[in-house]
Amino acid sequence: MSKTRRISCLAAAASATAIAVTACGAPDEGNDQENFNIRGEIPAAAEDCAQYDSYGDFEDETVTIFGSILDQEADEMQAGWHYFEECTGINIEYEGTGQFEADMKVRVDGGTAPSIALFPQPGLMSNFKDDLIAASPELSALATEGWSPDWLEYGTIDGTLYAAPNSANAKSFIWYSPQFFADNNYTVPTTWDELITLSDTIAASGITPWCAGFESGGATGWPGTDWIEDIVLREGTDLYDQWVNHEIPFNDARIVAAIEKAGTVLQNEEYVFNGPDTISSTAFQTGGHPILNNECAFYRMASFYGAMWPEDTEVAEDGDVFAFQFPETDPAANTMLVGGEFVAAFSDSEATEATRQFLASELYHSTRLQTGPWSTAQQGVDPSVATTPVNVYATEILTDPAVTVRFDGSDLMPGEVGASSFWTGIVEWADGAKTAQQMADDIEASWPQ
Repeated sequence: MSKTRRISCLAAAASATAIAVTACGAPDEGNDQENFNIRGEIPAAAEDCAQYDSYGDFEDETVTIFGSILDQEADEMQAGWHYFEECTGINIEYEGTGQFEADMKVRVDGGTAPSIALFPQPGLMSNFKDDLIAASPELSALATEGWSPDWLEYGTIDGTLYAAPNSANAKSFIWYSPQFFADNNYTVPTTWDELITLSDTIAASGITPWCAGFESGGATGWPGTDWIEDIVLREGTDLYDQWVNHEIPFNDARIVAAIEKAGTVLQNEEYVFNGPDTISSTAFQTGGHPILNNECAFYRMASFYGAMWPEDTEVAEDGDVFAFQFPETDPAANTMLVGGEFVAAFSDSEATEATRQFLASELYHSTRLQTGPWSTAQQGVDPSVATTPVNVYATEILTDPAVTVRFDGSDLMPGEVGASSFWTGIVEWADGAKTAQQMADDIEASWPQ
């Protein structure tokens, strides 16, 4: 955006009390605009330039941001930093890609690294440690104030903080129909044993209790890895950490037992809609939709699935579909598998530092919550301002200090495992081509030495 356009937009915004700006790039809900398209709105507080004074005054300096976020979600993200650009003079150029892992390596190896990259995989981020700019004392203070030690650990490499968290997804969710539960006097299970008992009850009623879908193009299998991660996490956080860090082998007897535990659902002919042999060919994006027709009762998928229901679906606690936390093995535990991105920098320019600090601020995270479906673990936000009930629910969980979080294990494992042999192994297991032991043995053999 030119400086002239930036000034004219600020002048127009100054007269608005609630931001629903059209000509300046913060559109009304559902309208395509010149700069971005958002489903929520930019909060009025975000337009007050006094809030941005501490970041400095820049004259059309450019900061490039590279990430895996695309389409509508990318528009909503850019709306979240719109007034930061307007008030500081920094021009943020965002580029998204569907091949982030491969493209980042090409960029860095070719000497064209972005100013900032939004890494969805901490393990991948660590591969670029020698090229990254460590967090400044100011950024470290913001990150420490805003996130729990669990989250900060995932942005830390060899004891040094490099990246504050960005978004956060609650992955330990099971989707269901509140109306179906009400009609049958079912209650949400809080333990694994209760979940299995209820699954048996639903199966006996003539309805298959579970939907499942692992198909995801070149990433087919990742929804299955989440199943194993959820179960291992609930067998104990120490076991989970040892497994992810390869302090125990992938084929440790306790991990094999966790895979077999997942199999009590995913390999049960009476449990799976259309049968277990369809899991690997069922697209995860639509895999839970039979819930709407009472053709299955449960679908294990992260909070972001709230945006994947058909357009007229009411996603709410008393609506067509909603979610509950994946039950615990130990009733006293309170854990959540999470995913998200981390804001890492390849440039040490003052404009990049200012942008990094803004993206770690409560102001940005609160604004972003209101520009479209999104959730965060930033401790300073008010979860109730999120644009959808499921994002309110997810953010409440993610900002609750009583909840123990662990990042998606396959995203922390080496790429040869987490984004390769684990994906293919879980598909072979789901298809019945390999036992849990064979799957675990093969993945262990693939772990880089």
